[in-house]
This record gives sequence, C-alpha cells and structure tokens, in this order.
Amino acid sequence: MAEAPLTAIRSLPSWLLGRAAARGRALVADALAVEGLKMWHYVVLSAVRDLAPVAQADLARGIALDPKDLVGILNDLQDAGLVVRAPDPGDRRKNAVSLTDRGDRLLARCEDAARAANDTLLAPLTAAERDRFMDLLTRISGTDQ
Repeated sequence: MAEAPLTAIRSLPSWLLGRAAARGRALVADALAVEGLKMWHYVVLSAVRDLAPVAQADLARGIALDPKDLVGILNDLQDAGLVVRAPDPGDRRKNAVSLTDRGDRLLARCEDAARAANDTLLAPLTAAERDRFMDLLTRISGTDQ
C-alpha cells in the first residue's frame, strides 16, 4: 500500500520546525498588526533599543538586513515618531538611530503582545516542557543565549 501524501516529509524535524515557526510568526505578526507594526519594524525597534545610539550600517549588520531595506523601515519608524536619526557623535558622517519615548512605549506594548502570542503558540506544553523545548531549540539552532 502506498504511503499517505507527504508522510515522509511530515516526519522530518525540519518540516515540523518550519510549520511551528510559520505558525509562531503568524501569531506574532497578527499581534503586532494590532499595534500598527510589521515584524521588521518590531525587530528594528528592539535592536535600536538594545544598541542605541547605533549607526545605521551597524544596525543593518546586527539584524542581518540589507541596508537599503533598513532605510525604508527607518523612514517608516521616523515618520511615525518612533525613532530619531541624528549625526553619530563618534563619526559625524554617519547617522545614529535612537528610540523616542513614543517608540519605547510602543516597543514595550509590542513585547507584551509578542510574549502573549508565543504563550498561545506554546499553550499545549507544560511549563517544564516549555523550558525543555526552549533549551532544545537553542541547542539545535546553534545560538547561545
């Protein structure tokens, strides 16, 4: 008897991780949309908060985003009053990016929304399973927290 369609594919950890990641991204994207942000806007706001003041080029490298794409995102964020770009005190030829108070407040709401979305994603797991799952994901992703 022939295997059911995609049985071999659906048994691969990489396929299951991809499906879980897609579901997680969708949950977070929906939560961020309520705040009027897209995923990359959130990533940039978070990175700016952690690195500020940060040169645009360093920011692009830090989040692995093409500098040309970053410019458009920064334009959106600046137009919304969430970030400011000013001459970098260390090198006046560069722009340094910082959060505004409004950007900081929005980022805090977005972080709460992203945590809630991730809680929804992990709802089928117990607290101990979540801790173990995060440990395993960290190990297989090759990242150290």
